[in-house]
Order: sequence, then structure tokens, then C-alpha cells
Amino acid sequence: MSLKFLGAIAVGVIYQFYYRGGDTYNYFYHSSVIYDALTTDFGVGLKLIMTSGGLMDPKLAPYYEQMYWYQEGSQEYLISRISAVFGLFNYHTYTVIALMFAGVSFSGIWAFYITFVKLRPGMYKQLAIALFFVPSLFFWGSGLGKDSLCIGALGWVFYAFYRGAIQRRRMLQSAIIGVFAAYAIFLIKVYILLCFLPAALLWVFNENSSRIKNSVIRWVSKPLFFAVGGALAFYAATTLTKGDDHYDVEKIGERSKITADYIYSVSVQQEGSGYKLGELDGTIGGMAKLAPMAIITSLYRPFLWEAKNPVMLLSALEAMYFLVFTLRIFFRVGFFKTLRFITTTPVLSLSFLFSLIFAASVGVSTSNFGTLVRYKIPLIPFYLSALYILDDITKESARNAKRERATQRALEAA
Repeated sequence: MSLKFLGAIAVGVIYQFYYRGGDTYNYFYHSSVIYDALTTDFGVGLKLIMTSGGLMDPKLAPYYEQMYWYQEGSQEYLISRISAVFGLFNYHTYTVIALMFAGVSFSGIWAFYITFVKLRPGMYKQLAIALFFVPSLFFWGSGLGKDSLCIGALGWVFYAFYRGAIQRRRMLQSAIIGVFAAYAIFLIKVYILLCFLPAALLWVFNENSSRIKNSVIRWVSKPLFFAVGGALAFYAATTLTKGDDHYDVEKIGERSKITADYIYSVSVQQEGSGYKLGELDGTIGGMAKLAPMAIITSLYRPFLWEAKNPVMLLSALEAMYFLVFTLRIFFRVGFFKTLRFITTTPVLSLSFLFSLIFAASVGVSTSNFGTLVRYKIPLIPFYLSALYILDDITKESARNAKRERATQRALEAA
């Protein structure tokens, strides 16, 4: 918790004295306007908090004219409203508001930790490293911004899925927690939910199908479950995003191209850390062609020689650790044996599938390493925890094989 607090304060320091502005600064500025309204006329301030933006009310005009994020359905304005509510408890002090965001983030990371430790009880130390001490998580995932709330909510969705759908315990409580957390993600970054849903459905199927004793029934039911799960995921994706200017499935290819081109052009103008994966044509097929390179970029870049400043160097060192750890497992165990472990261990299937889908989506649409390091935060708990679990499983398998060989030799000697 102290480390999360340190990260929250450090984000503010970096944005204030290194970047000289940025999203965190703008969130606080917008929330300051709302807070001024609350202290001047509480009714007007409350109306600014309750509206999702875009409401043209003469009483609100003196305030919304100062806020360029005051637009209908704006996720940025939503964060500003939440920040203003937090500010009511501390005279609207930036540092304390940032610590409150860190607290929300920490609660979700703790939910991640509880769930993974229940799945692999003997790995509490390795999982603590993966979830609490990764620089990107306790730095970019702790400050005043979208990422802190999203990673916190995602942790609770993961926890609710495990308690309700896998353990089948306290199902009503789990459903309430899951729906509330999923709705928070839906309001802020719905694409996180869309990437998690297919992987979560596969996880539930794998966990429950392993309980089917009859191999014939299990074999027959597998394609049926996949078909139902795929249909539910597609329906959810199209329904949740219908009409959304940013995430509508029918427009997602075009929107990704616009976003990627814009971020890259800004990076070039500011001599930033832009990257190009290839030419986006504005279609989902075009995105799919760039998916393999996008996955590599999200997980293992920037490379050390691509780091242009101290902040990016830290990200490059972290990405290099992911790459070395991954290659170490594949080379030691073997590619096909590693895939077998992944496909036969439900939590590994969930973690790697979500990580790959999410890495592809953010890698294609970002085009800037500085932005990517923040956008990819939701995949880090799953990917790094999965690597540690996979490493432990391979070691356990090797120990069991060695024990069996020793037993066999003893029997032959007898």
C-alpha cells in the first residue's frame, strides 16, 4: 500500500516537473472547476457531478465553459467528476485525491492477489512480486487517472468470476461485485471488458469441463461450449459498443487508424517515442494482419536501444525482463510442452488469452511507447502471474518426473 502511495505521488511529480502538464493535470483542473461550483452553489455543483456532460444549462454555463472535456459521455469528464467527489473529503488537495485513486487501485490488485493465491497457494511470494512490485503497476497504475480505476475494477471482476462462477460460493455477493466493477470498466474503458469476456468464458468452461468424468461427454460438449461462448462474446461486443464513437465494432478499424495516426504524428512533432507497425487500412482485417507485431510490441518493447529518456528506459528494462523470462521458459521446457501446460491449465489459458488479445488491441491503436506503457497495464497482472505459475508448473513437473524415475530404478533394483 505504501508503494502504491509512493507511485501516486511520483506520477504527480513527473507530470508537473518533467512533462509540464498532461492528463493528470487536466483531470485535476476540471475537478477544481466542479469543486468551485460545489463550494459556491452546492446544487449547481451537484448537477455538474450528476450529469455525464453536454447538458446546456444556463446555471452551469459559467463552469462548463471552462472545461473542454464537458461533453456527453466523455470518459475524461467522468474521471474529473470522481476526482471532485474525492476532493470533498480533503479540501480538494491533489496529493490526497491521488492517494484515494491509489487506494481504489490497490483494492483491485489485492483482489487479484487473493484469487491467484487461492489458485496456487504455494506461490504467494512470486505472485506478490508480479502484482505489487512491477514498476508500471505501482507507478502508472496508482495516480489520478483512468488506469488506476480500471486496474482496480478489473481485479474485482476477476475475483467475482472466480468466487461466483468457479468456486460457486457467495454467488449473489460475487454477482453484485462483478456487475458493479464491470460497469465501472464499461464507463471508462469498455475495450478492457471486451478483451476479458472471451477469456473469462473459456476459463469457466475449462474449469467446469474438467469436472465431467465421462470423456465422451466432455469431448462432445467442448465444441458446444465454445460455440455458445463465442456467440455470447460476439453479442456482448456488438451490444455494448453499438453507437459508441470510439469502440463500436463496426467502426473499430477506422477509429484505430485515426487514433494511431494522430498519436504517431504528435510523437513525431514532439520528437517523442512513436513507432509504426505497418499501414493501417481502417478495417478489422488490416488490424488482424498487424496483430502479431502488435503483441510483440506491447509485451516486449520498447527495446533498450529504443529508450530516449529515463522514463522510457525503465519501461525498456521491464519489457526486457518479460522477454527474458518468457524465452527462458520456452527454451528450458520446449515450445510444444509449454503450450500443453497452457492449454491444460485453465488459469493459464485465461491469462495468456486475455494478455494476447489485449496486447494486440492496444499495440495496434497506440503508436507511442509513452502511451503504450500506460495502456498495457491491465495485461501485466495476468501475463506476469501466468509466467510465474507456468515456471512453477514446469519445475513441479520436472520434480515429479525425477521422482518417478527414481522410484522406477528402485523397483528394478529390488
